[in-house]
Amino acid sequence: MDTAATTGLTFRDATDADVDALVALIESAYRGDSSRTGWTTEADILEGQRTDPEGVLAVIKAPDSRLLTVERDGAVVACCQLEHRGDHAYFGMFAVSPALQGGGLGKVIIAEAERHAHETWGVAEMHMTVISAREDLIAWYERRGYRRTGKMTPFPYGDERFGIPQRDDLQFELLVKPLAQPAQ
Repeated sequence: MDTAATTGLTFRDATDADVDALVALIESAYRGDSSRTGWTTEADILEGQRTDPEGVLAVIKAPDSRLLTVERDGAVVACCQLEHRGDHAYFGMFAVSPALQGGGLGKVIIAEAERHAHETWGVAEMHMTVISAREDLIAWYERRGYRRTGKMTPFPYGDERFGIPQRDDLQFELLVKPLAQPAQ
């Protein structure tokens, strides 16, 4: 594991007091000019918002869900949603500060999320959905052990809570990863 990426990190559950900082982080990682600093930008395929305070608060408050918040030196630098869904966990709302992308922090966070989901809920798989047009992002997840399933769900065109599409071929693909069984 990249020690520079893990230095000074604190993992904790988000609270109501984190909502504004988390919305700002998520928006900065995916939308607008600030997102172009990193490589996870969706600015060329979606305009408008990625999330809003109500959406973030809903994840924080949902049963069988947590919004894992990552801090360094007291500042929120990353987050991800984990939701227990029976035999698997769902991974979403993943954001790393654009200024810190490309330094190994994302790998550390996803590994911690997988460990937590497996140890806390005993799930055997992690699921996520990714916009299928995001080939670079899907390739990154594939390098982390996720596999494409070919199972697609439509993008919610017309629901601006998810952004304003700049193309008409957007859909979500389900990615799945088996989680390691603990050593006996």
